[in-house]
Amino acid sequence: MTPARDPHVPVIIIGGGQAGLSVSWYLCAAGIEHLVLERAKRFESWRHNRWDSFCLVTPNWQCRLPGWPYRGGDPDGFMLKDEIVDYLDGFADSFDPPLREGVEVTRVARLDDGYVVETRTGRFTAGQVVIATGGYDTPIEPAFARDLDPAIVQMHSRDYRRPSQLPDGGTLIVGTGQSGVQLMDDFHLAGRPVHLAVGPAPRSPRRYRGRDATDWLHEAGHYAVTIDRHPDPQKALSQTNHYMSGRDGGKEIDLRRYALEGVKLYGSVSGGAGTRLEFLPDLEKNLDDADRSYMGIRTQIDAYIAASGIDALEEPPFEKLWRPARETTEIDMAAEGITSILWAIGFRPDYSWIEAPCFDERGKPMFHRGVTEVPGLYFIGLGWLNTWGSGRFLAIDEDSRYLAARITDRARAGLAA
Repeated sequence: MTPARDPHVPVIIIGGGQAGLSVSWYLCAAGIEHLVLERAKRFESWRHNRWDSFCLVTPNWQCRLPGWPYRGGDPDGFMLKDEIVDYLDGFADSFDPPLREGVEVTRVARLDDGYVVETRTGRFTAGQVVIATGGYDTPIEPAFARDLDPAIVQMHSRDYRRPSQLPDGGTLIVGTGQSGVQLMDDFHLAGRPVHLAVGPAPRSPRRYRGRDATDWLHEAGHYAVTIDRHPDPQKALSQTNHYMSGRDGGKEIDLRRYALEGVKLYGSVSGGAGTRLEFLPDLEKNLDDADRSYMGIRTQIDAYIAASGIDALEEPPFEKLWRPARETTEIDMAAEGITSILWAIGFRPDYSWIEAPCFDERGKPMFHRGVTEVPGLYFIGLGWLNTWGSGRFLAIDEDSRYLAARITDRARAGLAA
């Protein structure tokens, strides 16, 4: 008896988030047979991996999924978590993608002129494969975290929902990317004692000269600059996102102001054991560097306004509201009343299940606009896939349209052969 052959699908997309389903939207429009495999539910990370007060950092008008631009009444506002999920569900329902939920892919490998895709419920073969799983697989926590006093509750930002999850007393938040500063603000607004380990993340103005800073930058063409034309592509690829907030209609995050309001600031965490925690003496440098990026964006906007002859509001000159009297390099958390730590230092992607020569020595995927040198293998939804907006709602449409066109060309060429 001849063994049954594995089912073959011309194109398999792995990941049922906004990036994977955007590629699916274009493949549906082109009539290309494909399948989207999602290990949980569609848009799972938006539903279950965000805190209660989460909102967009970029304005709603930047939500431009294929055929599904933001249609609400507040284009300059910032959607809350549930509103984002509703927006995404509306997009998915608008075209009925060939999506299978609850299917976890465990292996992708080359097979003849295509691929084998193994899952926990079976296997497929495919002519082309799109990796749309994002880069937020493994939460990062430092190795010394296991040496800290077990009486101090530790949590990663992925598991955080609200301040009441953590015990009474002070909370130390480690990390000042977009998540870290927003979690700090969450505790501060709740009236909870909060400590913040300040890393080297840059910051951005929120509103400047009468408009949201992102509006100015978009109009000036900043977000249209591709990684190929960027003056410092390595910096673009490695730099943490500028921090600001969309909360309460959008606001600037100046950590110096929070220090005046009682938030205790330290430099970068460097080690610890028991109740002792160590910091680098880089608090003032990190604050100054963040301000330098803030001023750089203001200067860039000023130059665009001047060159375009725009009559815009003037802003008062920037001033530093606070500076540390000294650098704190060690604390006893028990003495400081710190009962919990919230790690907000990011994630690492996990591509160990992909067996293909498309990674560099650091394990990062290599591609041009998502197209790898391995025939028929693609990535979508990663930062700087092509522009600043890659991996964000702003440029998913453009990125997925380009990738789907390459997939369609290859599929039709294969059919023709």
